[in-house]
Amino acid sequence: MSPGLQSFALSAGLAMARGEGSMLFDEDGNEYIDFIAGIGVGSVGHCHPHYVESLKRQLERLTFGSFTTETRARFLTQLAGLTPEGLTRIQLFSGGAEAVEAALRLAKAATGKHEVIGFWGGFHGKTGGVLGLLGSEFKHGLGPFLPGRYVSPYADCYRCPLKLRFPECGIACAEFLRDVIRYQTGGEISAIIVEPIQGTAGNIVPPPGFLQAVQSIAKEHNALLIADEMLSGFGRTGAMWGASHERVVPEIMTAGKGMGGGFPLSAVISTDQLTSRAPWSNPSASSSSYGGNPLAAAAGLATLEILLKEDLVRNAERVGTVMLARLEAMKEKHRCIGEVRGKGLMLGIELVRDRHTKEPLGKDVTRALYQECLRRGLVAMTYSPSIRINPPLVIQEQTALAGLAILDEALDAVGRQHGLS
Repeated sequence: MSPGLQSFALSAGLAMARGEGSMLFDEDGNEYIDFIAGIGVGSVGHCHPHYVESLKRQLERLTFGSFTTETRARFLTQLAGLTPEGLTRIQLFSGGAEAVEAALRLAKAATGKHEVIGFWGGFHGKTGGVLGLLGSEFKHGLGPFLPGRYVSPYADCYRCPLKLRFPECGIACAEFLRDVIRYQTGGEISAIIVEPIQGTAGNIVPPPGFLQAVQSIAKEHNALLIADEMLSGFGRTGAMWGASHERVVPEIMTAGKGMGGGFPLSAVISTDQLTSRAPWSNPSASSSSYGGNPLAAAAGLATLEILLKEDLVRNAERVGTVMLARLEAMKEKHRCIGEVRGKGLMLGIELVRDRHTKEPLGKDVTRALYQECLRRGLVAMTYSPSIRINPPLVIQEQTALAGLAILDEALDAVGRQHGLS
C-alpha cells in the first residue's frame, strides 16, 4: 500500500481480524479496547447485529444508484427530525472533505460572495478547496491554495494564541476575527466555518460564548455560519450536535464520520431557502455519484435507529462524564498531564514536559506511550502530545475505565523510562 496511511495504523503495524462492540481482535488473537473508533467513524461500534443485518438485507436488494429508495426516505425523514430548527434540507455525500467543499459551494451560491474564514487548528479535509482553511502545518508543501481562504485564532484557552486568560480576555479571539476580516480579506465573506469542538487539534473545547460570538460576527458581515460537525455531531459530545451546547443554530451544517457507523457517508444540512439558490439547486450541481446510494442510506438508517433505541447520546454523556473524572484523577498522579478536557466521548489530554511552560512531550515519548498501550491491549491516539479519545458511543463504563487503567499503566511505564515520574 502507498505510504501516507493514518498514523495509528502505520505505527501499530497490526492486522486486525475482527471487531465486536468496542473491542478489536488482531490476527494473532490479541484483543484491544478501541478508543479510536476509526477516528470517530464507528459510532455504533464494530459489527453491531442490527447494523450488520440491515446492510446484508440491502445488499440483496439494491446497492448503487441515485434513485429514491424507501430506506433513504426513512433515513432522511428521521434525520430531519433531529437536526436543529429549520435545517431540514439534506444532501448526502461520501467523505467529509466532499461535504465541506459542497457546503462552501452552497455558501457561494447563496451569498454571491467567495471568501471563507476558518480557524487555527481547524481541519476540514485534504482536498484543494479546503486546504487553505487548514489551521496547521499539515498544509505546508501543498500550496498554492485557492484564493479567498483565511484563518483566524481559535479559542484554545490552554494554549491561548493571544497569550491571554479567559474570562478576563472577553473572548479576545473573536475580536481578532473582526480584525482578520477588516485587514486581510476583500470584504466578500460568504461564510465562516468552525468546528464546535476542534477534533484534529486535540478535541479542544472553546469557552462559553465563543461560538455565539463567531455567529454574531458572521451576521455583521452578511455571511453564513457553517458548523463542521463531522466529529462533534451525531451524539458524540453527549448532545446530538456539538453546536447545541451553546444554543447555536448555523445556517449550514456538515455531518459525517459516525453518521454512517463505518460506511462512507456525509451530508450537507441547510434550509429550504438556501438550498433552493442556483447554481447549487441546478440538476446535478450538488450531486455525488456515491452520495445517498442504497447501501449508504441503509447504513445511515441503521446507525440512527441504534443511536435512538439504545439512547447512545445519553450514554456518551454519562460515560464521558465518568471518564473525564477519572482523567482528572490521573492528572493529579502524572505531572506530564497538563490538561484534560472534553464533552461526552470526545475527550482530550495534553501531555507536557513542564506544566508551567506547557512544552509538549516529544514524539519519542508519545510514540513509546502508544506502543505501551498496544502491548497492554488499548488502541488509542497516544502517539501525539495532544491525545484524542473517541471510543464507540456504545462503550460501557466498565470497558471505558478498563481502557483508562491501561493508559494509566502505560504512563507509569513511559514515565520511568523517560524520567517523567
